[in-house]
Amino acid sequence: MPRSAVVNQELRERSRERILTAALEVFAAKGYEAASISEITAAAGVSRGLVSYYFATKEQLAAELLDRWLDGITGILTIEGTPDERLAGIIDGALLAAATTLPIQRLAITLMMQPTTHDVFARVEEAKAARVSLVEDAIRDVFAARGAADPAVEEMLLRATLEGVTVKLAIYRDTFPLEAVRRRLYAGYDLPAPASPLPFASPAVDRLRAK
Repeated sequence: MPRSAVVNQELRERSRERILTAALEVFAAKGYEAASISEITAAAGVSRGLVSYYFATKEQLAAELLDRWLDGITGILTIEGTPDERLAGIIDGALLAAATTLPIQRLAITLMMQPTTHDVFARVEEAKAARVSLVEDAIRDVFAARGAADPAVEEMLLRATLEGVTVKLAIYRDTFPLEAVRRRLYAGYDLPAPASPLPFASPAVDRLRAK
């Protein structure tokens, strides 16, 4: 009995997800430039033809992963509450993402910064321009509601700070005191201290050292 269209669609989606998962693993292990489609094919356990069917080039794989990363950032649009509660939610959401989805965070930062792949990021960001602007405006609205003189600068500074934390966490994962940094961010914005710690271990160290 032939498979239904629904079953076929589910199988296609699973294959596509397996390829994307493998691509992220290979990019994280070897770097975008050094990674090859053959290695991604092997990691996914699928044929080269199937990879090419979904993604004609390695750049398309990276673009899809970046697209999802940008979609993840737009999660802040669902945060509700007072301006202070929303700011705390933005900080916590970014730190949780950094700690729990570090491979995609690292890939995004790498593609943004490397001269050979910056254009890939720029194209994906342009395609998502409307949603990115919504995120920027949501953060600016929070700062405006808190009485900031220049909400746009405050938004840029917060995002730069949180992205810097992600970079440091990627380099010093075993020694980065994320909870202490979180509490310092709260204090810097005159937010009430968090009622409970983030749900993962955070070392109490006073030196960043790679291990």
